[in-house]
Amino acid sequence: MAVWGVFAALRAAPRLWQRASRAAAGFRGTFFGRGYSVDPAQVRATQSPPTFGFLLDIDGVLVRGHQVIPAALEAFRRLLDARGQLRVPVVFVTNAGNISQHDKAKELSTLLGFKVEPDQIVLSHSPLKLFFQHHGKRMLVTGQGPLVENARALGFENVVTVDELRLAFPVLDMVDLQRRPKTTPHLRTDFPAIEGVLLLGEPVRWETSLQLIMDVLLSNGNPGTVLATVPYPHLPVLASNMDLLWMAEAKMPRFGHGTFLLCLEAIYRKLTGRELRYCGLTGKPSLLTYRYAEELVQRQAVKRGWAMPIQKLYTVGTCRRPSRGAWSRRWTRRAAPPSWWAPACTAPRRRGPWSSRPSTGTGTSASARGSWRRPTS
Repeated sequence: MAVWGVFAALRAAPRLWQRASRAAAGFRGTFFGRGYSVDPAQVRATQSPPTFGFLLDIDGVLVRGHQVIPAALEAFRRLLDARGQLRVPVVFVTNAGNISQHDKAKELSTLLGFKVEPDQIVLSHSPLKLFFQHHGKRMLVTGQGPLVENARALGFENVVTVDELRLAFPVLDMVDLQRRPKTTPHLRTDFPAIEGVLLLGEPVRWETSLQLIMDVLLSNGNPGTVLATVPYPHLPVLASNMDLLWMAEAKMPRFGHGTFLLCLEAIYRKLTGRELRYCGLTGKPSLLTYRYAEELVQRQAVKRGWAMPIQKLYTVGTCRRPSRGAWSRRWTRRAAPPSWWAPACTAPRRRGPWSSRPSTGTGTSASARGSWRRPTS
């Protein structure tokens, strides 16, 4: 199924989403204003099972901060039937990650005025559920919100937070003078080795997280020790959300997790002379995230009993085409793919409201579609 883009931004084509939503509702002809009269019986009679669905961005497209964009409410009003259910499959794709799927669904339900199910939400880290080969490893996890809960929901049962690691090795966190240990503690030798790093979102104390992540990578999972040579390849690193910037209520963009990843990559390169490699990188605009969202759309159609196959996905907002040029080739050289995925996961693309190239909603090519393989375990 091809993923066809509709928007570079809502401003670029303000009526396209309205036209698609009207078509889903059974409306025909030209629409000139907000006031119209339609016979509900005629709508039910002319409506057929949908053959398309929507992948919707959230921040800056449906809501900005805690305020709903009025045009979004109007569009959803046309997409809902008399029972308050969507006439077409819809999946919300966001690079937010410091919240659970259930809480995000409740939040959207309140803002939009209809029930949004958790399985309609794709957070930046949701596709990490597919990385089975890393779920049994002891992972250092960073981010905010329900961090451990989110990690376990993804399948990672054995996780260590940055705060837990800092308490186990107090001498590692030395930037904040108020948090430095007053005495030199005994070096712990009973702390189990860390086997990977899981980056679910931007942390609060960047200096602490950057320092401890580097300690883990340079010590091969045994912080507090010194190795004669830097281990390379380093431990597996899985990350989500590559947004350099994002829009909130402020007039200017805010730093996103992509900025944190950029700092981590630069520090690692400066200290080791090598590139930091990701075994998995999810969130828009990675191809894996779109494939994961596509699978949810198909499941939603089956759940609703729609017999017609979903042939097109319209993306609204910054759900855009994953680049497959030099950027993808660069990532292929840097990343080891999962055993069931080809090519490798997506490289960190520095996206944001100030991108030098405008964000366009387009679809995956035939070659991209051919590379998708569902996991067999």
